Amino acid sequence: MHRTRAAARAATLGLALGGALALAGTAHAHVSVDPGEAAQGSYGVVNFKVPNERADASTIRLEVHLDPDHPLASVMPQPVPGWDVEVQTVTLDEPLESHGNQITEAASVITWSGGEIAPGTFQQFPVSIGQLPTDTDQLVFKAIQTYDSDEIVRWIEEPTADGTEPEHPAAVLALTPGDGDGHGHGAPASGDDTDGDAGHGTESVVADAADATDTTARILGAGGIIAGLAGITFGVLAGRRPTGPATGDRSQD
Repeated sequence: MHRTRAAARAATLGLALGGALALAGTAHAHVSVDPGEAAQGSYGVVNFKVPNERADASTIRLEVHLDPDHPLASVMPQPVPGWDVEVQTVTLDEPLESHGNQITEAASVITWSGGEIAPGTFQQFPVSIGQLPTDTDQLVFKAIQTYDSDEIVRWIEEPTADGTEPEHPAAVLALTPGDGDGHGHGAPASGDDTDGDAGHGTESVVADAADATDTTARILGAGGIIAGLAGITFGVLAGRRPTGPATGDRSQD
């Protein structure tokens, strides 16, 4: 009886642990920006990373809404094979100054369509952006992800004051203090002139690797499933273990 109860508790614990870790593995599977931080006043390249979260549908469209409170003078998407890209602009209430030029329009929405992110895969969409603002410590990018099943997921919830992650968080680029020269030397150099001005080399934050946080979360999720199966196996084996002959039995004199 005691073994049976212990086996049941072990199986229940294994399933609970497996479920908790599996949920942890999916908690970070949302549209994100990579790298997650850049220097204020710099230029750089960021990747909007889009994982496909559905097992029976593919992602076919992504809209990224740029932070309207902090417009950027330069926004240039890198071509992604198989995808079309469109950049919408808005007229600014106050022009931006970039290398002595007055910028009266700025990008507001970037839309990628025509491609496919299949189940179990992700896609990165690189964009050169700058000059990053110096009057804020973050840029918020709200994203809308569309599946071929007509499902639309809105990753638009801004960071909370207490630091907890909302259910559908927007992508956030943290901005750290720069060196004050407007070229963002705190970030790795790309060697290319992304703002088109030959007299102003720009800096790029190269983000080719997948997000380590997502990788860790996936490993934890797999570990949770294994833990759950191990708990069930232990419970079954414990319940079937033979009790052996009675202590007081004497078949031979």
